[in-house]
Amino acid sequence: MENLNKKDCIALLNNNYIGHLAYISNNKPYTIPITYFFDQKESILAYSSEGHKIEAMRKNGAVSLQVAEINNVKNWHSVLVHGQFEEIEGTDAKFLLHEFAEGVKNIINKKEKINHQFISDFTGDVYENGLTVVYRIKISEIEGKKMS
Repeated sequence: MENLNKKDCIALLNNNYIGHLAYISNNKPYTIPITYFFDQKESILAYSSEGHKIEAMRKNGAVSLQVAEINNVKNWHSVLVHGQFEEIEGTDAKFLLHEFAEGVKNIINKKEKINHQFISDFTGDVYENGLTVVYRIKISEIEGKKMS
């Protein structure tokens, strides 16, 4: 097993859109899959409907995101991002949601050769004004490992 350099960590984040978000609620860790977009400004963009995850991150904003490409037990790459939850509102939320949707669509189109037109084509949450929370994970640390 080897460490990934920062350039390779960023490349892995850039080329994927599904990761596992870790957060704390009632002193217990939770990990769930999310659709994300790495925005090149050292942050992760995502959105969600109101619920357990959002409530927990509002109380304790320290979060992690793990992204992996696994071919087999001897050939994989994994990145772990540590950061801080930041809720985005108003026109900034709409702008970043558009950036998220375009970014994820482009990655899917490139990797999977599928041409999605709408955000609902590749995520379970449907954006409804006021019912959806757009958020950013402001990255404080990136580390990665690989086996090849």
